[in-house]
Amino acid sequence: MDRLTVVSLEQALSLSYATQRFVHLGWRVIRIEATPSGGRLPGDPNRYVGKEGESPDRRAYFVGPNVGKESIALNLKTPAGRETLARVVRDLPVDIFACNTLPKRYGELGIDYDTLRRANPGLIWAGLSAMGPDYPDVPGYDPPLQGLSGFMDVTGEADGPPTLCGVPFVDLKAGDEVFANVCLALAERAGTGKGSRIDVSMLQAAASWLVTTVPLLDLGYSPAEVRRNGSEHREFVPVNVYPTADGHVYLAIGNDVQWSRFVSVDAFASLASPARETNEGRRSEREAIHAAIAAITRALNTAELVQRLTETGLVAAPINAVPDAIAHPPIRDRLLETRTPSGAPVRLPPPSVEREHLKNVGRRLSYPPGYGEHTDGVLADAGFPKNEIEAMRENGTVA
Repeated sequence: MDRLTVVSLEQALSLSYATQRFVHLGWRVIRIEATPSGGRLPGDPNRYVGKEGESPDRRAYFVGPNVGKESIALNLKTPAGRETLARVVRDLPVDIFACNTLPKRYGELGIDYDTLRRANPGLIWAGLSAMGPDYPDVPGYDPPLQGLSGFMDVTGEADGPPTLCGVPFVDLKAGDEVFANVCLALAERAGTGKGSRIDVSMLQAAASWLVTTVPLLDLGYSPAEVRRNGSEHREFVPVNVYPTADGHVYLAIGNDVQWSRFVSVDAFASLASPARETNEGRRSEREAIHAAIAAITRALNTAELVQRLTETGLVAAPINAVPDAIAHPPIRDRLLETRTPSGAPVRLPPPSVEREHLKNVGRRLSYPPGYGEHTDGVLADAGFPKNEIEAMRENGTVA
């Protein structure tokens, strides 16, 4: 596929993560940020979150989702700013436009699908919001949406409080849906020649992951049974975290054959019994089995235990801290990288899927753009003459 151009009116994480995935494909991603207003810090508020490092407008939390992008500062509250955007969409030209603004503001900012497709009929347009265009004035962030979607009620210990997931998965899931549906729309456009509109609801995207819980409510489970239960699996036993002499290990016995392999390991042979040969039998002795396994694993070294179990064909893994996780060869060997302005290396997560193009693009992405850093260059690429760009800067249309 040719290198496509994405323009995104984005801030915070969800959409920034979505467009980061386009960067991984080698596409050009241009983020629009607002011109300075009211004495507030300019641009995406996430620019100013986390440790400052070398750049006050590119703090730590901003770096990961925004490497490899360009930044322009444009005042969409003015007719001149909206006309500038339409010209960029038409003349650059732009393949995909994305935004995560409140839907009620699409029209007033001139970023609605109908307006931009008049400038570029083949445009793929994607809007990301808390609950979609049917709820145009509802804002949303990941943590409250984890609560609203039911996920916090199924996360945490059974006798503990509802718990937030350790990563902002609602943001990331919704961003993946933007990416996937844009790719689908591009495939459709290849056949029809027509652009299309995509609306992604963060709440609906999150709720789509309740695939192992919602059906249970109509299949004989009480609501009290569809709640948090720590690190255990609700159905399979034993699937849980167990302590070791130097950490913790996650053991997952997914069927009766695996159980027979498990109790064939000398250290766990004492757990075998006819009643436990089936998962239903093990479920009836859930607590006793967990306690017995923990008593054994607590005396064993993590690495040795994992090796013994995996050599038997079982699924077991250490509970890694993040530094240990990214040192694991399947992850370590696929990490991406950026460099700070002074040249210091910064590790980045791997792309979600290894693509052939990375051999040509390389694994090092440019450092996130400074606020408005590419305004002149992008406008010039769209055909704006230098004197017009200077005039727009003087009248506040761009910054």
